[in-house]
Amino acid sequence: MQSFAEATAVHPVTGGFSADLDPQWGVGDKLHGGYLMAVVARAVAAGAGPAHPHLIAMTTTFLRPPAPGPVTVQVEALRAGRGSAQFRARLVQDGVACAESLVTQGVLDEADPWWSGLPLPVLPAEDECYLLPSDPPGAGIAVHLLDVVEHRLDPTSLTFAMGHPSTTGQISGYLRLADGSDWDPLSLLVALDPTPPISLTLGIQGWAPTISLTAYVRRLPAPGPLRMTMQSAEVTSGRMDETALLWDAKGALVAQATQLAAVRPAS
Repeated sequence: MQSFAEATAVHPVTGGFSADLDPQWGVGDKLHGGYLMAVVARAVAAGAGPAHPHLIAMTTTFLRPPAPGPVTVQVEALRAGRGSAQFRARLVQDGVACAESLVTQGVLDEADPWWSGLPLPVLPAEDECYLLPSDPPGAGIAVHLLDVVEHRLDPTSLTFAMGHPSTTGQISGYLRLADGSDWDPLSLLVALDPTPPISLTLGIQGWAPTISLTAYVRRLPAPGPLRMTMQSAEVTSGRMDETALLWDAKGALVAQATQLAAVRPAS
């Protein structure tokens, strides 16, 4: 098992950066969207320089799923200012674009917020939450991501697994990197796209590929587990929204994201 840093490593090449996508960071035969964003964001950070070391915002449109293996990331600088710098980046495999991103780099710290309207969610203790297996019974696919990112979910989020679909459209729980690494601004992108998708908790069996995801990283996370909540407002016309929020072990909001995903019920 590669660490997150190893699985997202990039190397300078003519025209951008090269990377080798790791199949471990996937669901079934599809690579995880947050993982792909992290690979792109690492390439952008490598090109941004020390004045803007941290990811603070990123929007990615997913065009087609890449296969595990070699890819290139093309990075274009759009603007560099005193407080932030903006970039456009493209993940390419075999000459075909797989994802397009707009990325803002800046400087993060651990300061308390000037104001916050989002209270820390109330969850059971971490050891009272259910550790999701990578080979869930009846799923029909291996969720490899769960071998590298531990998901301990509030049992009230899992009634769908016992034949009682959720009526709230929400999941919550704790996330840790399985190799013991601490969370950082790039790995938070993976945590902002947790599993299972809300559609599954509502009783809709099938794939829920991300169409577009926008993430904001608010501060450097403290060591320890993340508290995660994710909720959908509506499933309609074969699509759903999902809004994810992450708090670190000190109770500080560290990242948030909104995504639009397709809902493709199994035939």
